[in-house]
Amino acid sequence: MSSPVWHPFTQHGLGEPIPLVSHAEGAALYTGDGRRFIDAISSWWVTTHGHGNPRIAAAIADQAARLDQIVFAGWTHEPAEALARALVEMLPAPLAHVFFSDSGSTSVEVALKMALGFWAHRGEGRHRILVMEHSYHGDTIGAMSVGARGVFNRPYAPLLFDVGTIPYPAAGREQATLDALEAACAASPAPAAFIVEPLILGAGGMLVYPPRILAEMRAVCARHGVLFIADEVMTGWGRTGTFTACEQAGVVPDIMCLSKGLTGGVIPLAVTLATPAIFDAHFSEDRGRMFFHSSSYTANPIACAAANANIAIWHDEPVLERIADLGARQQARLERIAALPAVRSPRRLGTIAAFDIADGEGSYLSAIAPRLMAFCRDRSILLRPLGNTVYVMPPYCIDDADLDAVYAALTAFVEDGAA
Repeated sequence: MSSPVWHPFTQHGLGEPIPLVSHAEGAALYTGDGRRFIDAISSWWVTTHGHGNPRIAAAIADQAARLDQIVFAGWTHEPAEALARALVEMLPAPLAHVFFSDSGSTSVEVALKMALGFWAHRGEGRHRILVMEHSYHGDTIGAMSVGARGVFNRPYAPLLFDVGTIPYPAAGREQATLDALEAACAASPAPAAFIVEPLILGAGGMLVYPPRILAEMRAVCARHGVLFIADEVMTGWGRTGTFTACEQAGVVPDIMCLSKGLTGGVIPLAVTLATPAIFDAHFSEDRGRMFFHSSSYTANPIACAAANANIAIWHDEPVLERIADLGARQQARLERIAALPAVRSPRRLGTIAAFDIADGEGSYLSAIAPRLMAFCRDRSILLRPLGNTVYVMPPYCIDDADLDAVYAALTAFVEDGAA
């Protein structure tokens, strides 16, 4: 009997195998037939400290026995209060207000609504959102609207709102990006906000740009009073080598989105942080000016408890040292595979290593991706290329033996499989 499950980003018509995972530990997944798979992509960029972290698991069990769920509209609970306080302490001022949601996409939706609400309540007709070329911010309608238009969202184009697109700051063309942003911010009517993935564009192909450009883009927006939204859903929690990517550029956005690693990648939770100016624009005795957004599971106590345990790990354990060590180990292996003739544009940012495989198609639907996924699956490795872009983004706890196995498989594929 076939499964009734409809999987995300999966073309069921191809009949590709879908392994049944029974349990996980550290950097490994285990399937029902007894195989051990190396999780080379942190289970879609979420798992930071490793699967089955005992501190996070214990916090979840303890909280589930005490308070599992409560409406968050007009009510509160200590796990959420503690988490909000901790986040405000960890992040730079003036990011002082924390709004909870349940995924990266919804944290972006919240950010966009905050930005539009800010201008509406100030009586200014700013509605246009600026975005970066090749960006990706999620799969809900607003998040798709501020992402690159293409195969991800083509069937839903009638639902998407219009945006202004700023070119990606490719090497040698950074000034063109800054000039385009300057012109767009100076246009009339002025735009409401500019949303970016700081330092690296994830689903757009792991495209990296320097901190200097991030800082200059922030400065352009500040000069023109355009709100700056940093989507740190993927880049936060150490992926780029620092707690947030904005930290490397000395940038403080008006609004920041965090998810994925917020709970160590264990359970869904997201936050959107905002400055007092954003909060104050909604603060009133007029109930019609409240921020109209929620979900049934906003600030779920169990998820908040997991996030608090994750933050305790950051405070108590040498997480940044582990991140630096993994980055160095990734770099050494990336340099070796970069010598292969079919490898293009090797790049690394923090714990993320990526390269492109020479391919005439070079798109998300490149035939290389399914071939490489199958090749790695046969070798007990979970890898999920972005078209002809290959990336390795493992949990911080991965050991040398597993990392060697991943790069051995990639080397074999590039030398034999790609040909």
